[in-house]
Amino acid sequence: MLLRADRQGAAEHGHRITAAIACHVARAGGTADQLAQFLLHPEHEGGRHARSIALRSGESRALDYIRRVWDSAAAAVSTTRVLGSRHEAYETLAMLRDRIETTPWRGERGRTALRVLRAHLNFAETAGGLLHHASERQTAEEAGISRTTLRAVYQTVLKPRGWLRRLRVGHGREGSTWYLDSGSTPSRVSPASPSRVRTTQFPPDPVLEEWPTPETARSADIDSTIIARLMGHDAFTHQGLGSSALMIIGALHLHPGQSVVELIGSASLSRATAYRALRRLALHGLVHQTGQTWALTPRALEGIGLPTHASQSTPGEEPTLGWDALADSYGTAGTAARRKTLHTTERAAYRQALERLTQHRSKAAVIVRNGRTILVPAPRADEIPAPWHSPDGSVLDPATGRPAADWRVATDGRLILITPADQRTYDELAAAHTEALSEWESAA
Repeated sequence: MLLRADRQGAAEHGHRITAAIACHVARAGGTADQLAQFLLHPEHEGGRHARSIALRSGESRALDYIRRVWDSAAAAVSTTRVLGSRHEAYETLAMLRDRIETTPWRGERGRTALRVLRAHLNFAETAGGLLHHASERQTAEEAGISRTTLRAVYQTVLKPRGWLRRLRVGHGREGSTWYLDSGSTPSRVSPASPSRVRTTQFPPDPVLEEWPTPETARSADIDSTIIARLMGHDAFTHQGLGSSALMIIGALHLHPGQSVVELIGSASLSRATAYRALRRLALHGLVHQTGQTWALTPRALEGIGLPTHASQSTPGEEPTLGWDALADSYGTAGTAARRKTLHTTERAAYRQALERLTQHRSKAAVIVRNGRTILVPAPRADEIPAPWHSPDGSVLDPATGRPAADWRVATDGRLILITPADQRTYDELAAAHTEALSEWESAA
């Protein structure tokens, strides 16, 4: 008999196989009845999971399960397209990256959503497709934000606008399953009041909670690769240079020599935010002004793997200190390391809790006697008495005091009988048990 974690893993594996078969039948133009007929046929190996449900819980329960899998597969097939090769997958990712870089990300929440989306794009490029796996902690570390902020922008921006979907919540050591989409920005409703037709402002965006103007509603144009390399650094936290500086760096790296009016559109910033971010970057020698245009200094992007140009700095311009020195100056140095340490502690506590649940461990009671705290284990009917335990994990025969060859102690304290006839999975044993009960009832 398998451990609970192994049984759960086998069930999840069987569900994935069933879902994959359902998607294939849906793409081939099949029906739910054909899928059920295929899965419940005794000669098809792919239907083992559905047949085990039928043996344990009855055929009606198995048909309900197949119907739910079919509905999910049909919905997934209708909203996705087949990629014939890895080359097509990378072409799709490149098109998505271009769409992300030309979409206006207005407001602080919008710029934070861009960081989260760019982190998922990094994971998708590593996985080689729009479907990828990542945990919330991984994404938060990649984007340089907290998990609370990540969840907020996912629920309010990325999920409602169709940029990102979570297909499966992670469990144990497996991260969540995500799917990147091209996004669908809803068209803005024109103002109903005639008095607002000639004004420069429109009603606030309910998602981003800000008042866009015609100058910030243009198509953006940034280099998100630079943003992806810098956003996890301590210098670009909310208390440091911030996301607005990231947007300006990404816009100026793609098109040097832009005026403030051009930056307002390409970086999706308001006029006040653009001026404030440019002054801050110029103070640290990251940008310089020539007439009415702005550009990155030759050494602005040193330290992130980009080639530098040997040229003289502008007279009167402060030299670039480096990202670590900038983080020290803003008091944000060590933010990423502290976040990573916190996430490591949370992962360890989560896995310990899962281990206790897997082994069916119950919490001990705590009593106070004569001023001392005493732990009293919860009573269990299936626990093995202490004299039966052996140091090597075997079971001692209480009559002879010798190890019993066919018995072992499980990690949850239960007694397991191991014989050559028991080399079967949990689903196979459960199916055999159900079949034996059925035969016994029919014979009786």
